[in-house]
Amino acid sequence: MLRVYNKAILPAGFKASGIACGIKKSGKLDLALFYSQAACVAAVMSTTNKIQAASVIVNAGYLKAAKDFHAIIANSGNANAFCGQAGIRDAQEMSRLAAKILDVKKESVLVASTGIIGRRLAIEKIEAAVPELSAGLSNHGISKAKKAIMTTDKFAKDATVKFDLHGKTVTVCAVAKGAGMIAPDMATMLVFIFTDAVISGAVLAHALKIAVANSFNNITVDGCMSTNDTVICLANQVAANSPIKAGKSFALFLEALNIICVDLAKKIVRDGEGATKFIRIEVCGTKTPAEAKKIALSIANSNLFKTAMFASSSNVKGRIVAAAGAAGVGIKEQELKIGFSPLEKKEVKINVCVGKGKSGVVIYTSDLTHRYIKINAKYN
Repeated sequence: MLRVYNKAILPAGFKASGIACGIKKSGKLDLALFYSQAACVAAVMSTTNKIQAASVIVNAGYLKAAKDFHAIIANSGNANAFCGQAGIRDAQEMSRLAAKILDVKKESVLVASTGIIGRRLAIEKIEAAVPELSAGLSNHGISKAKKAIMTTDKFAKDATVKFDLHGKTVTVCAVAKGAGMIAPDMATMLVFIFTDAVISGAVLAHALKIAVANSFNNITVDGCMSTNDTVICLANQVAANSPIKAGKSFALFLEALNIICVDLAKKIVRDGEGATKFIRIEVCGTKTPAEAKKIALSIANSNLFKTAMFASSSNVKGRIVAAAGAAGVGIKEQELKIGFSPLEKKEVKINVCVGKGKSGVVIYTSDLTHRYIKINAKYN
């Protein structure tokens, strides 16, 4: 039986820490470290943006060069993106600094950054802070670490699932950040998942791909894709369960991972920049899931639909009709059916049926408000 917790409970063998190193002018927490002394296998999914941050590029190289991983070091307030080779060197230096003090190989420390694009990272501030950051590692350090990865987030996002497997207790825990520049194909978010399960890297990667497809790739706040989006999952094998390979054990692990990822994905949408409404869009009756998703995203990313939702406008049906038709999927007017729950509520359900087949999808989004414009006009 799965036991779900609406908080971060680190699995056995993991520690975390978070401090303010001065990257953020506000003085808020901006540097996080997650660590396992026991070697981990890793699975990583990153943005599909053709312009990728240095951390994304460096991690891709580390995943090819190493099999064992021990840590993630992450900063907020600076994306370290569009900085050329200098940015690559800064990202590598981040991992080297953490690796040195943890006494592990540089390639075993994955990196992540989030914040302003196009500015050099103040690596000297990170260098000065790493000793204190490392000294603060503990089971309870996750409370600061999850806040240190936030940018425009209003609240930290975390979740934990525990379950028994082969007489052993397995824990899956995750923390996330994200509120704006959220779109499918990896949004502008960071998600770090930790588990003590015994599982191979290949099986872990397979499970993560399925879970991301069902969660983070089914949300959108503003339809904008970032350069830094990263989901990292580390498994340190400390639970000592029989290896998860296929069948019931894989299904149970995947269920736990899906619960975690869907929960965090919804929290990201609820925290959407300036958002006042959480919107669930279900499209059904298409020939394929891909067609359903195309229609749902056309609606969810329509500025006219999103502003109509903010105003609880009686014209919202017209906005849905226009966006659905613009998706480029064969729809006939006489077959299109649209329904929605009361628009004045904080949570709204939209149902669109096109009468073509048996496939469907659910997408989560938010409304578009004056506050969103203010947040992004001032974000510098």
